[in-house]
Amino acid sequence: MKASPADQETLLRLQAIDTRIAQLTHRLGNLPQAAPLAELASRDDGVRRSRAEAHGVLEDTRAELKRIESDVEMVEARIARDSERLTQTSSVKDVAALESELVSLRRRLSDLEDQELVVMERVEGAESAVAAIDDERAGIAVAQQQLESERAEAAAGLETEREQAVRDRGTVAATVPEALLAFYEQRRERGAGVGAALLRQRTCGGCTMTLTGSDLEAVRRSAPDEVVQCPECDRILVRTEESGL
Repeated sequence: MKASPADQETLLRLQAIDTRIAQLTHRLGNLPQAAPLAELASRDDGVRRSRAEAHGVLEDTRAELKRIESDVEMVEARIARDSERLTQTSSVKDVAALESELVSLRRRLSDLEDQELVVMERVEGAESAVAAIDDERAGIAVAQQQLESERAEAAAGLETEREQAVRDRGTVAATVPEALLAFYEQRRERGAGVGAALLRQRTCGGCTMTLTGSDLEAVRRSAPDEVVQCPECDRILVRTEESGL
């Protein structure tokens, strides 16, 4: 393939822009906030599961407390009823039975109140556990919001740079002959994003191989407008005064 030395040198400008676009694209896909955000998301998942368990314990404890409170109300109602009946009866037998029942009811009430205090403490503990987990989730949310804001700001800056680089590429690519551009794109696709490299001091800028022997002589004999390729990596070798030929 034939192409003027100037057009070949333009490929170096194009390659530099393509390399920059690739770097910016890579950075956009690997922003530093991504890893800590993923870690926070994983941590939040674990905390949410812990909260579900803690909330389940809280609900069960509240239900237990409610049952005890209901039993307390029933016993208190029976004590009030029997106390009233006691004041209204004159039967020695009824009085004895009522007094005996009241003793049992008051003992039962005392036991229930003791249980109520214990369960109330458990409810408070369960509520504190849920509140602590909620505080932890709130802290995670704040950290996530901060990182997301930083990520959005960083991404916006990089995207602006990338868009400008893409525009610059279009401008430079438009000056490259169609056939040469197509060949460059082919080499770039096969060369891991590098289609053209500067030959500096007989060394390929693409694979860093230094040309010697017949490979070097072949490049030396090639006309300036001949598009040559690296014998090692097959990329386009652009010759300039730095090539050391």
